[in-house]
Amino acid sequence: MSRAFADISFTPSVKAAQSMYGSREANRGFELVEEKRDSLLAQDMEFIVARDSFYQATISENGWPYVQHRGGPAGFLKILDNKTIAYADFSGNAQYLSVGNLFASDRVSLILMDYARRRRMKIWGHAKIVHEEDDVRLIARLEMPGYRARVERAVVITVEAVEWNCPQHITPRFSEKEVQGMLAKLLAEKRQLEEQITQKTAPAKPTILGNGPLELVITGVRQLSPRIRAYELRDPAGKDLPAVSAGAHLRVPVLLADGQAATRQYSISSAGGPADCYEIAVLAEPEGRGGSMAVHDLYALGMHLHCDLPRNDFALHAHAAPAVLIAGGIGITAIKPMAAQLSAQGRPYTLHYAGRTLNAMAYRAELQIQLGASLHLYAADQQQRMDIHNIMEKAGQDSLFYICGPASMIAAALNAAAALGIDPQKVRYERFAVQKSNQDEEIRVELARSKKVIHVRADQTILQAVRAHGVVAQAECETGNCGTCAVKLLGGQALHRDTVLTEAEQKDRICICVSRAQAGELVLDL
Repeated sequence: MSRAFADISFTPSVKAAQSMYGSREANRGFELVEEKRDSLLAQDMEFIVARDSFYQATISENGWPYVQHRGGPAGFLKILDNKTIAYADFSGNAQYLSVGNLFASDRVSLILMDYARRRRMKIWGHAKIVHEEDDVRLIARLEMPGYRARVERAVVITVEAVEWNCPQHITPRFSEKEVQGMLAKLLAEKRQLEEQITQKTAPAKPTILGNGPLELVITGVRQLSPRIRAYELRDPAGKDLPAVSAGAHLRVPVLLADGQAATRQYSISSAGGPADCYEIAVLAEPEGRGGSMAVHDLYALGMHLHCDLPRNDFALHAHAAPAVLIAGGIGITAIKPMAAQLSAQGRPYTLHYAGRTLNAMAYRAELQIQLGASLHLYAADQQQRMDIHNIMEKAGQDSLFYICGPASMIAAALNAAAALGIDPQKVRYERFAVQKSNQDEEIRVELARSKKVIHVRADQTILQAVRAHGVVAQAECETGNCGTCAVKLLGGQALHRDTVLTEAEQKDRICICVSRAQAGELVLDL
């Protein structure tokens, strides 16, 4: 919970109620936390622009609250900057209750809901009414293309506090579009089952995959959580495997559902362990690119995989400074071997590990036994929130930080490091998925050497579009961690999302597996 929220909400009468019912001491800590949270973070902005409605509370002159449901096309609530949001007030209901209340008091409170994913966000702020004659450009910025209602005025809100609430008692509800998507998936599965029944036999699973230089055989499979499965890989002849250190990953072959051969990379969660075995752990992601589901569907004991040689783009620093390890979800697969290596070397460290539920946290029991007090767990279903800013602030000045997890966790760590003045060289992180934004738009890319102009869809990477047009482009991780896909930038302004290029390198190079254009157009040396 943020301090700004407590400053606004914990009035004398609220504190008196807390004291009466025994929760005052538990709540007092929220008034002392360092993280004020009176502005929007990247994950807040992504959540806001994806909403198609919200609830808004205002106060009338006679002291009565009025709660109004506001709706419109997804994205009608606009982000102006990290302290300001706004929306167009369209013509319609002529009672003007909210508008009239705002004339008397500018205080406003919003609740934004995501019922399907059981998420709830609250915003407190000061609102002002802006008419078209006051700011024509603002009104134009808030209009929604294709939405025919007339804009009467704008409501501009200065954010004073942001707070996320727990999912308890939020009943999952789905829009018509979401239901249609789930139904389409079920119907596709039904057709697939019917085809298999008609054919009487299911297609045989492959026993060999890939054409890489390192041959491995699957010698063990174990279920770490309901959605995470670990695979033990060894040399077919029992020989030792190439040595790997903490942070290393392995690119393995997969056969996608459409029959296309592809590769995916996974952290070697056993890095630094026995030389005769690698272990990878794979999270099943039904809404992903298909690789993880192919692994879960096809990988079996005895299958031979021809893989690429291991590679490490996320290695530990060489010196002996204290290390702070931060993992979110499946990101533990890269962080776990770091803890083991640091422990074996006698170097000081702590591991902070967050997940949705305790049961979903891979390697949890094993880590609790091995690491003891060096391990700190945060389970969302237990109302335990990892405060990254606080963790980084309490670490020593010479501490080094290693983060692997979802984009929101990495963004929080980078924001905290910047706010605390931590040297960027002391913060290393690795993404396990392509960084995307709901605000991505189609961009135009000119390939200078190929003499082609291609259009990259909002849901497509430049790398994917380049390859779709028959242009050869090298790539390794496809998540912006290794730099293999970096090409020379000849024109345009890049929106960099990689973790490997230096600030100097980003001036004339771009990692096309994740980065995009700031102004809709790029020229590349391809």
